[in-house]
Amino acid sequence: MMCKFIPCLLRSNGLFYVGVAALTFIYWASGFTKLWDFTTAQAEMAQFGLKPPALIAALVILVQLAGSALLIFGRRWAWLGAGMLAVFTLATIPVAHQFWKLQGLAGFLDMMLVLEHFTVIGGLILAAILSELKFGTTRPTPKPGPG
Repeated sequence: MMCKFIPCLLRSNGLFYVGVAALTFIYWASGFTKLWDFTTAQAEMAQFGLKPPALIAALVILVQLAGSALLIFGRRWAWLGAGMLAVFTLATIPVAHQFWKLQGLAGFLDMMLVLEHFTVIGGLILAAILSELKFGTTRPTPKPGPG
């Protein structure tokens, strides 16, 4: 029996990897950018009052790159990468997006970024669940179809 196009596409490993690579793009792009320009990464940490800036920048790079790699390639460990990125994303809100302290358009735009952060966290949760269903030890056994 030939697989229908959309169900086969949705079950394909290729689309899974495209999806998690796209979901984590902001993290690995940021991590590599900070790695390539560590001086600016330190300045970014200092701008938010994080000390010592070199250590914090190194930890941010580690979380962004390791979390992304675990989610993309970790299969049964994807939950750990998703968790790292979700906690990191949540932690950035009170540090870098204090919309409640801003007025007018600046406050509104920063609040929209916070809402986007929650959306990304939801995507990370779903990616961890999907990875567990695809690659984990608790994969459901397929039910025989009709015919």
